[in-house]
Amino acid sequence: MSNSKSFRIIFMGTPDFAVQSLRRLLEEGCNVVGVVTMPDKAIGRHHDVLQASPVKKFALEKGIPVLQPEKLRDEAFLSELRALKPDLQIVVAFRMLPQVVWSLPPMGTFNLHAALLPQYRGAAPINWAIINGDTETGITTFFLDEQIDTGRIILQERTPIAIDDCAEDVHDKLMMQGAELVVKTVRLIESGQAKATDQSQFMTDEPLRPAPKIFKETCQIKWKEHTMKSAYDFIRGLSPYPAAWTQVIANGKETEMKVFKASPVPSKGGGNDGDKNDAHIVRDGDRLLVALPGGYLSLDEVQLAGKKRMPIADLLRGTNISNIL
Repeated sequence: MSNSKSFRIIFMGTPDFAVQSLRRLLEEGCNVVGVVTMPDKAIGRHHDVLQASPVKKFALEKGIPVLQPEKLRDEAFLSELRALKPDLQIVVAFRMLPQVVWSLPPMGTFNLHAALLPQYRGAAPINWAIINGDTETGITTFFLDEQIDTGRIILQERTPIAIDDCAEDVHDKLMMQGAELVVKTVRLIESGQAKATDQSQFMTDEPLRPAPKIFKETCQIKWKEHTMKSAYDFIRGLSPYPAAWTQVIANGKETEMKVFKASPVPSKGGGNDGDKNDAHIVRDGDRLLVALPGGYLSLDEVQLAGKKRMPIADLLRGTNISNIL
């Protein structure tokens, strides 16, 4: 990367995933003239404490001006943005930009997306790739346009998803890999060698899978809809956050239980596996198994409502889980 300070960059992002990309840009000598991030978040019991985003904290440590607009079309914000005179804008885990923002720099605005576009357009690509049982994912840089995640692709790299990877594992791998891809993309754009390709050129016969935002109801394990394998993928695709959950009968009362970690147990035979209408609990010593089509799923690390996250053996010492709902 050239150390020239004439190429002005604005970086937009909010969570930890974005911090690594910003860090690498600075390490490469890029001239990041401003950072745009979400407004501070109200936290605490009375919402009276404001928490800065990870990107804001890092930017302030590095002495970079920070903009935190409530509305991206606000004229005061747009004036501040124009005053920074960016040549290029980079978006990593931020929010959808209006055209008046993404079209501002002469070199355009590109986004880092944690999937192999055009697959998994949307807010939660890492989670959905694991939930769907994929064995491969990747990262993509692309120029923004009017629609979400549909712009012309600049660069793309693949990475495997291991059979025991959870969402956090894949997040961390793509965070590091993505930061390097951001640097490569900036180098290409700065040198005038970037070639952007329409996403239609990446289409195959495989149907496009979306990656919509995940809500609490999305995370409920509906056992009757799962095989052992699909339930295992569902749990690891939501671990550790926001976490899959299920209704259980614990000490005779119905309550919620989050499941952070599970492991497949091959069928023992003898007709005790569950079927589509009869997923059920099997106690096996200090293990708790769910009988499902294809085998058993051991619930290894859980959290009952109102309790701490713990290994299942610790929970079972004082709690009888008699059924799942």
